[in-house]
Amino acid sequence: MATPFQRDKVRLVFDALDGDGDGTLRESDFEDLARRWAATRVAGDEERLLAAMRGWWTTLAAHSRASDAVAIEDVLTVVDLLTTMSEAVTTTASLMFEAVDENGDGRISPAEYRRMIEAWSGGRADVADTFALLDTDGDGVISREEFAAHWFEFWAGDDPAAPGSRVFGRVPG
Repeated sequence: MATPFQRDKVRLVFDALDGDGDGTLRESDFEDLARRWAATRVAGDEERLLAAMRGWWTTLAAHSRASDAVAIEDVLTVVDLLTTMSEAVTTTASLMFEAVDENGDGRISPAEYRRMIEAWSGGRADVADTFALLDTDGDGVISREEFAAHWFEFWAGDDPAAPGSRVFGRVPG
């Protein structure tokens, strides 16, 4: 069962995805976010982002009680199952890394990370402090390995002080 902090993390992501604010996620919400994100980036990038978001949709929809919508409780059910779904976590981490890594150089720069956060939050964001936490080796970029560890921590962890808890920015609470 998700802790209050885990619920707050999931709510942060859920609300970013729920573009129409109806309290449920539909495949179109994931596609809309991908298109908003693509609009902040290089041309021709939309299909890659759509693939990443559809991957999320597929995983969540498979565990939903409704056939065409995902509620917050459905997402929390998936979070509770993550220890038995390591392949899903690894796959979504890889897809998201590739989506954030706009130029495909195998590293996430501060600018690439900022554009992702701004697409998700819907506005300008100062991410310098959060990026510094996520760049655990201090080399100025987030590697695939750093991102994967932080991704797992965000979804399965319960430590507000863990850098991974801030993958999507500061968690209100």
